Amino acid sequence: MSLAIDVVGGKWKLHLMWVLGAGPQRFGQIRRLLDGVSEKVLAENLRHLESTGVVHREIFPEIPPRVEYSLTPLGETLRLALEPLEMWGDANREALATASRPSAPQSPPARVAL
Repeated sequence: MSLAIDVVGGKWKLHLMWVLGAGPQRFGQIRRLLDGVSEKVLAENLRHLESTGVVHREIFPEIPPRVEYSLTPLGETLRLALEPLEMWGDANREALATASRPSAPQSPPARVAL
């Protein structure tokens, strides 16, 4: 388990796996799909996934250069392993949303006279 967590741990890596599971994507498209991620964080996460052999980065010899990211065969096996986690989240979305709602503010405890 710890090996898998080392690969996909963090806020954005699981999201990247989901985006790349749909097929090869360019950097700008990934950034548009992952609302809230900075360019720096996205680049760092893609580099990490590439260094672990889960993501492939392909540079096309064009002007301007075009770069696409895709899952490697190893990444595809990881994506398949993560599918049950996605299904669990979908099946329990309502219960989790209810559990994470803040409860009504409680009044402070009454003072006891001494």
